[in-house]
Amino acid sequence: MKPVVKIEGSVGTLVLIGQFDFNLHKDFRMASQELLDHPAVQEIVVDFDQVPFLDSSALGMLLLLKERAASQKKQMALINCRGTVQQVLEIACFNKMFTIR
Repeated sequence: MKPVVKIEGSVGTLVLIGQFDFNLHKDFRMASQELLDHPAVQEIVVDFDQVPFLDSSALGMLLLLKERAASQKKQMALINCRGTVQQVLEIACFNKMFTIR
């Protein structure tokens, strides 16, 4: 399912639903570009509340988004990471590269 974009003030949230893998690449890029292009958005939050699984391509997509956000001086955070998602992020040392709350 496509990511849902929510913008509240200076925070843009990307709500992911279902497995986060290569099949979501195009939709993730389009949704994240919407947040990057929005002038009011200063922080991009990726919500994993409804994500049971992510793979290595998802990690790559997150790293690219972080790089693109940083180039625009926008902050980025990952939220609601639990279970398998949290384990994968920890194994990949994303807790050292991202704000996870």
